Amino acid sequence: MKYDAIVIGSGISGGWAAKELTENGLKTLMLERGRKVEHIKDYVTMNDDTWDYDLKGRPRPETQENQFKQARTGYTTRPDMAHWFVNDNEHPYNEEKRFDWMRGYHTGGRSITWGRQSYRMGDLDFEANKKDGVGVDWPVRYADIKPWYDKVEKFIGVSGQNLGLEQLPDGEFLSPVELNVVEKDLQAKMASWNSSYLLTNGRTAHITDDTPFEGRYKCQYRNRCSRGCPFGAYFSSLSSTLPAAVKTGNLTIRNDSIVESIEYDEKTGRATGVNIIDAQTKEKLTISARIIFCCASAMASTSILLNSRSARFPNGMGNDSGELGHNIMDHHLGIGASAEIEGFDNTYYRGRRPSGFYIPRFRNMDEKSASDKFIRGYGFQGSASRENWTRGIRELSIGEPLKKELIAPGPWRIGMMAFGEILPHHDNHMRLDFDKRDKWGIPTITFSAELKENEIAMREDMRQQSKYILERAGYKNVQVFENPYGIGLGIHEMGTARMGRDEKTSVLNKYNQVHAVPNVFVTDGAFMTSAACQNPSLTYMAFTARAANYAAKAFKENKL
Repeated sequence: MKYDAIVIGSGISGGWAAKELTENGLKTLMLERGRKVEHIKDYVTMNDDTWDYDLKGRPRPETQENQFKQARTGYTTRPDMAHWFVNDNEHPYNEEKRFDWMRGYHTGGRSITWGRQSYRMGDLDFEANKKDGVGVDWPVRYADIKPWYDKVEKFIGVSGQNLGLEQLPDGEFLSPVELNVVEKDLQAKMASWNSSYLLTNGRTAHITDDTPFEGRYKCQYRNRCSRGCPFGAYFSSLSSTLPAAVKTGNLTIRNDSIVESIEYDEKTGRATGVNIIDAQTKEKLTISARIIFCCASAMASTSILLNSRSARFPNGMGNDSGELGHNIMDHHLGIGASAEIEGFDNTYYRGRRPSGFYIPRFRNMDEKSASDKFIRGYGFQGSASRENWTRGIRELSIGEPLKKELIAPGPWRIGMMAFGEILPHHDNHMRLDFDKRDKWGIPTITFSAELKENEIAMREDMRQQSKYILERAGYKNVQVFENPYGIGLGIHEMGTARMGRDEKTSVLNKYNQVHAVPNVFVTDGAFMTSAACQNPSLTYMAFTARAANYAAKAFKENKL
């Protein structure tokens, strides 16, 4: 079996790689290690309600046993979405230091369950490492990526509002998800402070108006997104990029195909294909291709490269720099504040929105906003709503008075949580344990990563600022929270095969090619050189589209 290109992984990055390669005429094989999932047909919980489950929405005992690591998120083991995440006993990994690795093995991957917040990185981010002397310099700048952000946003549909901010570049947006009356109140108050604080509509990958998208329809405000959307209202590879790739007639999808390693030819200096293991039969196969795209997720793609050893690459394919597996990043979160709001009891809102508000980065933007405790910054995501009938759980009254109380909407509350940048540190790493293998005989991953001094100092500022904003707005009973945190909990794992200008300090070049093996591309979170504080999936898509078009052109010119 031989193809022009192989794409490993069918999620956010894999879907874009497949779409661009096939639309450029390349016969492409997509390898997905998990089960086959079909759009709409296999969204088995898409219409369920809490009362449809035995334990009224709480995880079942067997789920807690089988997904004991996945459960750290607090939501992946819910009965309406536990089936989208792996069995930890069947897919083990090792922790020298806590690492939360959430995985979805099926067609579409985590594009079915992602949070859909979609923000661009700008030159503030692409220039930060060089300016601060941290890690290595990005080999690109915003001007290189802007056309690809434009292309991706127009295709997937992103709602939002342009603001002309350096830290949050403008985009190609659909109508924003409207803020409710309390969020508008906070927005107006923050605007009056004449400071670097600003509140805007969350930018989310949802169709919000009548702009046409093939096979997809606008959001119905059901708030059941993580179960799979039968309307295709939010972007997933299953409802969007994969159908586009299939339409070309150039895509073959092979499920239950676990990639063990990539084959390398010492004479040509090129990869020749991939070695796979059938997840069900454990049969081993080698499939040939001239181009290989690693889109299996940051840790999975890097583990494939680390396991692709040869005389030329004894420590893993493309690991001449020794950086493969290092510089793990994520976004640290779990800190924020909530408050009660008075004066809006005669107002309400319609529907269950897929997004709330966003407060872009305001720290270390200039001398006025600079901190002497940490570099980089963070943003807040949040929403306001009225409490519902479940508040009656804490009521002491009974009978008619209780019924009347719970029929009426409860008081308004507002909450927000910070997402902060984690710097790249060489000693935050993953490696393979060749003595501990999974049931397919593949080495398991051992993680060793932790928050460092910069992140810890930033978290204290997150705490102080979340409280300050809500108190200055005049809201009541402001309460600050901080949840236990481990790297990975943000589900934005990044950095293990970073791109850079110098092959001595990086794994990939500016087009996501492995420096020493130019027909192997890595376009999931592994390529990230720094993390910024924005949700990264939009950036993965833009870089993937750019790399796939570059690869297709090189293929046609017989350069790969």
